[in-house]
Amino acid sequence: MGNPNVGKSVVFSRLTGAKVIVSNYPGTTVDFFRGKLKIGGEIYEIIDAPGTYSLQPSNKAEEVAKKLLEEADIVINVVDATNLERNLYLTLQILEKNVPAVIALNLWDETKHLGIDIDVEKLEEELGVPVVPTVALTGEGIKELVERLKDAKAGNLKLDEGQRWAKIGEIIKRVEKIRHRHHTWRDILAEITIKPATGIPIALLILFFSLLTVRFLGEGISQLIQPLFDVYLTLLQRLNDFLGDSILRDILIGQLIDGKISFEESLGVLSTGVYVPFGVVLPYIISFYTILSLLEDTGYLPRLATLADNIFHRLGMHGYGIITVFLGMGCNVPGVLATRSLETKKQRFISMTLLSISIPCMAQTAMIFGILGAYGIKYIAMVFFTLAVLYIFMGILLNKFIKGESPEIFMEIPPYRKPSIVAIAKKLSMRIQWYLKDAIPWLFFGVFIINILYTLHFIDFLSNLFSPIVVAWFGLKKEAALALIAGFLRKDLAVGMLLPLNMAPEQLVIATTILTIYFPCVATFTILIKELGIKDMLKAMLLMILVAFTVGGIQRFLLIGW
Repeated sequence: MGNPNVGKSVVFSRLTGAKVIVSNYPGTTVDFFRGKLKIGGEIYEIIDAPGTYSLQPSNKAEEVAKKLLEEADIVINVVDATNLERNLYLTLQILEKNVPAVIALNLWDETKHLGIDIDVEKLEEELGVPVVPTVALTGEGIKELVERLKDAKAGNLKLDEGQRWAKIGEIIKRVEKIRHRHHTWRDILAEITIKPATGIPIALLILFFSLLTVRFLGEGISQLIQPLFDVYLTLLQRLNDFLGDSILRDILIGQLIDGKISFEESLGVLSTGVYVPFGVVLPYIISFYTILSLLEDTGYLPRLATLADNIFHRLGMHGYGIITVFLGMGCNVPGVLATRSLETKKQRFISMTLLSISIPCMAQTAMIFGILGAYGIKYIAMVFFTLAVLYIFMGILLNKFIKGESPEIFMEIPPYRKPSIVAIAKKLSMRIQWYLKDAIPWLFFGVFIINILYTLHFIDFLSNLFSPIVVAWFGLKKEAALALIAGFLRKDLAVGMLLPLNMAPEQLVIATTILTIYFPCVATFTILIKELGIKDMLKAMLLMILVAFTVGGIQRFLLIGW
């Protein structure tokens, strides 16, 4: 256990090695990690509880941390040695619970850089439990920490809040001394990235280059695994020949396109159902979470969230809402999964709905640039300006009318730290496992349902049904209706289907904007059902359709006229 941003997960990673299980705490959407530690001949289960500042919960994650404490046999309390006074509040609360505890005094190397001297023996005497200085990034002190688990002791404190702070003051006075030191380049960087005047331009640059890296890394991974899908396609072709013209073939393989299997258009469970989650989404999942872990472990994400907090609070969320946007710009699936970091049902509903309405994935963005770029940058700007205005306007509207709480953000801004490649790799591995366990079954299910509807010609029926609206209200060619329907499977594929229709650039602006707004792709749709539930998903879906209908009509009036 420990406060957020104290290196708790890195300590956990050092203790447990590679085999980690992601668990969902019963009755919540909060995840925590479980691993094994072998001491002598005994195997112990180690649980990485969510970060918490105190045992008086202010959100779901902190509630889960408190419940996990109640089930614990021993607590390893990870403390930030550079911010001892703030961290000791949770420590004293843990010691009041009469659970055997050991203190890992982490970031020990940073205390020397900051001119902080801590008398470890005296601190151990004051707290009455073992205290071990550690540097989790390098592994320093981890062996001693494991050895001293046998010495874990239960505290015998009984304090109220006022007494706790008084006790902390006494402890700090006795064990800690601070020496004068000069400002370093790290201090200067920490200051300019948190002040709005300099922090916001820097944040925009970091986000831009992060998204650029995510895109190229994701595309690189896609190209790397493409030969595997070429081999897989050959095997599918043989299965197709064996099954012949049958309903089973239509469900497993899907419809043939010009006599051939298409991973993107066939809609089979074994064709599109395998290719979309593994060939399209997974490469971006890997690239997103690599960059996200890097931003987390350097200590930049809390700064970004703080800079964005004022804006996002007006939209019914708090600063962490920008993380869902950041991820959604690459792929909406990890964007939706990232909303779990928001505390309340209202915040998560608003975040997921706005993400589905206004944030195009990287693949769709690339296609928008591809088909509108030839007509000039102003047409591309029209699409993204409309989506940006819509995100803010709908956020303000939903914040006003959706019932529930939107608590303030309370977080510690950690110092910048050198990230650990091992820790990033471990975190990436855990998040990929999370995606494979939580998302893949739903993606398969979504493709299966669409496949059935396509086999029953229901998709063709919908295309013909909506053609009059597409022509009369949106001012598009009737053939664009099929592209809008196809957008449910793949947004980038649907944008590409608009190109052969030879529409005017104004029509393409309307069509690409509607494609972003009106409905999420099947991958995102299935994850939204899991995260929101059927009832809230239906609410969000009605909002998307209503907004797409309204915005499409307004754009038609402004760009084409009636």
